[in-house]
Amino acid sequence: MDRRLALAVMLFVGAQPAAPLQAQRAPVLHQVDLPHAYYWREMYVPQVTSGPSSVTWSPDGTELIYSMQGALWRQRIGSDTAAQLTSGAVYDYQPDWAPDGRAVVFARYAHDAIELELLDLATGTITPLTSNGAVNLEPRWSPDGSRIAFVSSVYNRRWHIFVLSPAVPDVGAQHAAPLRITEDNDSKLPRYYYSAWDHYISPTWSPDGKEIMLVSNRGHIHGTGGFWRMAAQPGAPLRELRYEETTWKARPDWSPDGKRVVYSSYLGRQWNQLWLMTSEGGDPFPLTYGEFDATAPRWSRDGSRIACISNEGGNTSLWVIDVLGGRKQPIEARERRYREPMGTLRIGVADRAGRPLAARISVTTAEGRGYAPDDAWRHADEAFDRSEREFEYSYFHSSGSAELTVPAGRVHVEVWRGPEYRVSRADVNVPTGRRVEHRIVLERIDNLPARGWWSGDVHVHMNYGGAYRNAPGHLALQARAEDLHVVENLIVNKEQRIPDIAYFRTDADPVSTPTFLLMHAQEFHTSVWGHLGLLGLRSHYLLPEYAGYPNTAAASLAPTNATVADLAHAEGALVGYVHPFDSRPDPADTTAPLLYELPVDVALGKVDYLEVMGYSDHLITSEIWYRLLNCGFRLPAAAGTDAFPNFASLRGPPGLVRTFVHSGTTLKHATWLVGIKAGRTFVTNAPLLEFSLAGHAIGDEIAVPVGTQRLRAVVQLRSNVPIDHLEIIGNGKVVVTVPLSRDKMTANDTAWVPVKRSGWYVLRAYSDRAELPVLDLYPFASTSPTYVRVADESVRSADDATFFVRWIDRMDALTRASTAWNTPSERENTLRTLADARAVFTAAAAP
Repeated sequence: MDRRLALAVMLFVGAQPAAPLQAQRAPVLHQVDLPHAYYWREMYVPQVTSGPSSVTWSPDGTELIYSMQGALWRQRIGSDTAAQLTSGAVYDYQPDWAPDGRAVVFARYAHDAIELELLDLATGTITPLTSNGAVNLEPRWSPDGSRIAFVSSVYNRRWHIFVLSPAVPDVGAQHAAPLRITEDNDSKLPRYYYSAWDHYISPTWSPDGKEIMLVSNRGHIHGTGGFWRMAAQPGAPLRELRYEETTWKARPDWSPDGKRVVYSSYLGRQWNQLWLMTSEGGDPFPLTYGEFDATAPRWSRDGSRIACISNEGGNTSLWVIDVLGGRKQPIEARERRYREPMGTLRIGVADRAGRPLAARISVTTAEGRGYAPDDAWRHADEAFDRSEREFEYSYFHSSGSAELTVPAGRVHVEVWRGPEYRVSRADVNVPTGRRVEHRIVLERIDNLPARGWWSGDVHVHMNYGGAYRNAPGHLALQARAEDLHVVENLIVNKEQRIPDIAYFRTDADPVSTPTFLLMHAQEFHTSVWGHLGLLGLRSHYLLPEYAGYPNTAAASLAPTNATVADLAHAEGALVGYVHPFDSRPDPADTTAPLLYELPVDVALGKVDYLEVMGYSDHLITSEIWYRLLNCGFRLPAAAGTDAFPNFASLRGPPGLVRTFVHSGTTLKHATWLVGIKAGRTFVTNAPLLEFSLAGHAIGDEIAVPVGTQRLRAVVQLRSNVPIDHLEIIGNGKVVVTVPLSRDKMTANDTAWVPVKRSGWYVLRAYSDRAELPVLDLYPFASTSPTYVRVADESVRSADDATFFVRWIDRMDALTRASTAWNTPSERENTLRTLADARAVFTAAAAP
């Protein structure tokens, strides 16, 4: 695939939102200029986890310092007591102990940047090493303690290796300015998800302090890169040792004897484990084994042991492994000695009858720093409004009760259980050394399952490379806490592996209950035509999941999504397009490649639903949806979060956006899917909608005679956050604006909808800005269409059909330019598919 085709992918999966509504929510870290922030955000930049996340050895090998819950902790091996070293309205990560044992360098996240700090272990004094406002990571002392190598985005917002020489504290001199030792290079390669500019990360020193080993994607298309060596001097040449398609987690560490390197890799597996290779590369072999991640390895100074982070138990944990013999020793902080006054907060959540309720809980200090129980998975949002808070929104899921240690004083507690419950907010005072009980009774706004409406998220990835190791039981807890009844776990490749492939089955997962279904479905993940959700496969998982991957055996643009849809339909599955649009596609803009196959497959009758709400802009996606509806296609709305519930921070939890399906008072997957295909749905992240037109339900067709002037609509809105707009949309235009209550959270109205020709109508609600605890661009909801047929008149729009003709013409030109076909028939079949779809729109555009 040539570079133009690779850039076409970036238009849809890497573009930044363009709508004015999105201005309030900004990414947590904006100082990195790379596409697909969720790759480097979660898998490279450190995140706050409930358990340990990174570790360093004392010079004598008797102690460890590690990051846990955003603070640094010190613990002697063999002891179960950990002492907190840092605290406050900051998050601290990635410690590295100085060779002389006197100080620790670490990365501190505060004030919208990550800077390097130096902690004097004797006095507790912390002094800054950088103040450049960038993202500074992975600090590593040279063996003689004279220099620190680290990664920074300060140069052109790209990852480079720098070296600084810290001043001697006793002298009081200023630290010398860091030197960048890696060179900026535009690879001009068609990298999928990654920048065309090379990056350099994860430095580790040779024992003699003359060289640095690092990870770079120089010269390669896929992954974060392989292992390289260079002299620790600016502009020194790089020498490649080994290439793997690593995913940010390799983190090599050079052994004290200089002969070996330990690193984390998923080589040939679904999960990362520790591997050993020589310092000259060679053929690596595994040091650890298991269906979980072992990451962040660090050698002890004598080379006999390796400390690492494991998620074998689900949450992160700290282990020490004997290199000879493989004995694993857990390092557990059963007793924690805090630096500042603390108290204990116990939270109980129940309904009005006193029954415990699972829920999502956020506990924060006045500065917005989040806290979670020691045994809970701590999560955080991907973006936030800096005018409202200093840090991103943090939360954890609870089965009904939670106990956590928090700074003494006032903390803010916020509890959410999906859109059918009111949000609970309270400030709680926690005295020093005391235990405080806070009981919350959640009030229902509505009970939709009692009326046959069941909510589900059609786009969840149980495991996708995050910090935690998720499993069906824990995913079910997360779903219950969000009051979600169906989870479609879309099993998908993560580079060369498929983490959840072993869970695939055609029936419900055993954790399912009469009111909850966990289904293991599939996302087909091509790099060219757009991503598909395949729900309800009845036979097998579709392989391979690749198309258009340059420099691989899957470089061809075939198969198209149309072919994949046929394979899925042959298994009885529903096929949908997922996370469509962050920016408006414009077929007239020839500077922006356009290869998204959605209109082609809709025209050919291969699409059963569209994620009108997803990891995208809902209003922009709706614009394209409306154009397709205006061409006479009946395309139901669904909603999928694209959730990564094993990530510590990034896209929101399962059910952030959800599909409500009217499928009867008993929850059955088959009827739930039938309800989606029939369009008996509404999608939402907070507002609950009811809409009928001329007495007909959502998804119905209403036949009316010529001359009908208007139809009676009944509208109801209930929301647990304020809503700014409630509108009936007819054929893509606002035809009725429905008044809201004073608090903008309810509406009950009857309206008369004008009817001039055949068409469709939806009820839509949205707000002008983000509204916590909805962790989305803005609150939004929409029904699927109700269709109106006036006599025998068809639904058509010449302007919209012409829009898609131009779209397909752009696809055709890019397809013809590709030379990556395996056979001539692949090219011919692909062009024929485009031509068939173009003919449909051409006919619709004709006078």
